Amino acid sequence: MHADTARREQSGRLLPRRRALNRTMLLKLVVVAVVMFGFGYALVPVYRQVCEVLGINVLTQKDGTVAPPTNTQVDLTRTVTIELDGNAQGPWRFRPTQRSVDVHPGAMTTVVYEVVNTQARTVKAQAIPSYAPQSAMPHFKKVECFCFQEQVLGPNEARQMPVVFFIDPKLPREVKNITLSYTFFEIGGAVTARKE
Repeated sequence: MHADTARREQSGRLLPRRRALNRTMLLKLVVVAVVMFGFGYALVPVYRQVCEVLGINVLTQKDGTVAPPTNTQVDLTRTVTIELDGNAQGPWRFRPTQRSVDVHPGAMTTVVYEVVNTQARTVKAQAIPSYAPQSAMPHFKKVECFCFQEQVLGPNEARQMPVVFFIDPKLPREVKNITLSYTFFEIGGAVTARKE
């Protein structure tokens, strides 16, 4: 009994001391958390200032406008004229919507060809490209083209079809003009009705 009472008395004296230590520890943790938050918050303007001084990771110009992205693969020192041509072999009208376009090698460009089915029936067609001079062919890079697949045109249907391309900057410098010509011709086989 006596030992039990002594333990209770001792734990009674330790309890307020333990609570005081816990309060002190909690206060220290709160102070550390506030200081860490303040440090993290203060780092944003410091980071911006350091980046501006060093000229790295600068997203805005001095006047506040966003810096335009630049494609470093575009050769702005020269221009190549792309002449566009269309030949129709079948029951339609087929032509480019513009005769030529000037491009910088490496710059993505879009041109449009227009086809009109002049028949009262559905036709299936395919376009085959050709290039002049022939040496330009490996440097003419098409990203999107109606020539990649067969075209099914409904009766009297008109359609505009884009060609998205770029000229490889490795194109020899002496090549200043390229002719892109398409021959659009009807292909045989059954034509299935298109789903609208």
